[in-house]
Amino acid sequence: MDSSKYSYEVIVVDDGSKDKTPDIVEQNFPWIKLFRRPVNYGTGTARKFGTEKAKGKYVVWSDADLTYPNYLIPELIPHLDKYDQVIGARKTEEGQNKLLRVPTKWFIRKLAIFLSGKNIPDLNSGLRAFKREFGLRYLHMLPPGFSCVATMTLAFLINGHPVKFVPIDYFKRVGKSKFHPIKSTWEYLIQVIRMIMFFNPLKIFLPISIFLMIIGIGKFVYDIIFYHFSIKGSTIVALMIAIQVFVFGLLAELIVKISKK
Repeated sequence: MDSSKYSYEVIVVDDGSKDKTPDIVEQNFPWIKLFRRPVNYGTGTARKFGTEKAKGKYVVWSDADLTYPNYLIPELIPHLDKYDQVIGARKTEEGQNKLLRVPTKWFIRKLAIFLSGKNIPDLNSGLRAFKREFGLRYLHMLPPGFSCVATMTLAFLINGHPVKFVPIDYFKRVGKSKFHPIKSTWEYLIQVIRMIMFFNPLKIFLPISIFLMIIGIGKFVYDIIFYHFSIKGSTIVALMIAIQVFVFGLLAELIVKISKK
């Protein structure tokens, strides 16, 4: 950054860590803005806190485990002339527990692509730059855990912000990963669904309604053929539930549209 044309500040948020990270920062990098938080509330809360404290026009997020090529930050910033967010899309997955992480992230990314209708090369990259004025709009949606980065990706894409994905290298982690195969996966999955529900609920309700309607119609035809036009109660229930789910989706969509005005 020193060799670039940009002025900048570096913010380190110590989220209740138990090592000597804040002491090392204070002793060796006195120019860094260090914020100590006595209790660990998660990476999402830390990123939110740091973004609120930032003073610049642009905000860059990165992890402290040396997995991301932070030297490429000056190359990301020029893209913000045309885009509202620039995300470093990792070429490979070098994290721990690769056998679990890779298929899990692939599934959640594909789900996010289907629900959002947008191409997403990397849903939860930790290296990204965005315009602070827009990022502040969505900080209240950030969960405390790892899914905060996926939240910021979806918030920008679903709300029509132009987002640029730039391929980057991804290196082996320094230290132990806090990714939990079950807990973290569940958090990612729920957050993706929650974000779609918040901005485009019909993407959730409509497929469910269609699925139930197909089952109901199929059962209706089955009853006509095998029960001589005697429609069973289960068939009527399936059709009614399908209609109700669709109506709930329309109401949710209406609420979203009104809340945006």
